[in-house]
This record gives sequence, structure tokens and C-alpha cells, in this order.
Amino acid sequence: MFTDRIQAGQRLGEKLASYKELRPVVLGLPRGGVPVAAEVAKGLEAPLDIIVVRKLGLPGHSEYAMGAIGEDDVRYVDWQVVSEFGVTASQLSRIVEREQVELRRRAARYRSDKPRIDVDGRTVIVVDDGIATGSTAMAAVRVARALGAQSVVVATPVAPADTVERLRRVADQVVVLEIPSPFYAVGQAYLDFGQTADDEVARILGGRSLVEDVDPAA
Repeated sequence: MFTDRIQAGQRLGEKLASYKELRPVVLGLPRGGVPVAAEVAKGLEAPLDIIVVRKLGLPGHSEYAMGAIGEDDVRYVDWQVVSEFGVTASQLSRIVEREQVELRRRAARYRSDKPRIDVDGRTVIVVDDGIATGSTAMAAVRVARALGAQSVVVATPVAPADTVERLRRVADQVVVLEIPSPFYAVGQAYLDFGQTADDEVARILGGRSLVEDVDPAA
């Protein structure tokens, strides 16, 4: 469906063109969502930042999410999954502590000495390169709201239908280019789905000042 994250971001930016007049802030989910978000920000002439969240993976099955955490101590836990797999309170606590360490590392590494863009009262577009279970994206929505966002849009090139429905319960809008059936993994939608490195994320964010942030209320 997509050549790579750059092309996916360009297409997503075209789909989101009507949001340009709202002067939104585009927030990419590291790492893979940042190259996509950068293209969306270019298309909308919007400021770009990251929204750092970490998936809480099941013990022994780290790729399966039982929730996620975000900056400012925002936490989302799928208690149904926790109960179904018998995750204990101590196990959950250890995983949260471990992911908090990585979350702080990434936030410091990616932003360097640049301040976080103020989203208070703004329309925020949360962008990822693809969404599977939706736990991370739901945590990102909660982080954006905790930071004062007036409205939150989740935008992604690809996601399964059931996840899209879950996201619609927490976000103001959900924009998805492709909803494949059956859905196996985000990578099925890309010809090139190589891992995005920390250095690439930092480089992209290093150029974010090229788009001047103008508060629409100013």
C-alpha cells in the first residue's frame, strides 16, 4: 500500500488537508511515527513535536500490549488483558518502572534542549506509522488531553477495523488511509518498513523549527 514512511506521510498529509485552517500541532509517536508525522506537518504547515509513550508488554510476550504510559505520568492499562493473562500487581509495577526509565531516556534524547511545544487549547494530530492494538495511541490521546489539547485527532496510514473503532471512543476524530482485512501487522502495508533509529528521530526534530509555531489565538 505504501512505498515507505515518507510516502505514507505525504498521502496522510493530503488526507488531512482540511485541518490546515485549524492551525494544528502535529505530534509523532517515536520512533516510526516521526518520519510520517514530519511529512504531515510539512503538508499542513504545522509545528512538529513528539508525544512519547511506551507500550506495557505482557510478561514473556512483550509485543502484546496490556497498556501504555506517557509523559506527565499518564497511564493506560487494559485491565481486561491484565486479568485474562493473570498479570500480578508486582509484575505490572516492574514493567511500568522499566518503561518509565526508557520513556525518560527517549524524551531527553529526541528533544535535546528544545522545549516541548505548548498544545494547550490547540488541535492536536497524533501520528503513527501504523496502529495494531491501539494501546499506545490511546495513551497518546490521554497525554495530549492532559496537556490541555482542545481536540485530539489520531491519524495513521494503516490500522485494523476493530482498533479504529476503539480509538474513536477516545479521540475526537480518527483518520486512517487503509483498513486491511485480514490485518496481520503494520509492516504488511509497507514495501520498506525498516526500523527508524533514534538518530533519525533526533535529526527530524532538529529541523522542526523550520516551521514556525503561530498560536491561532494570538
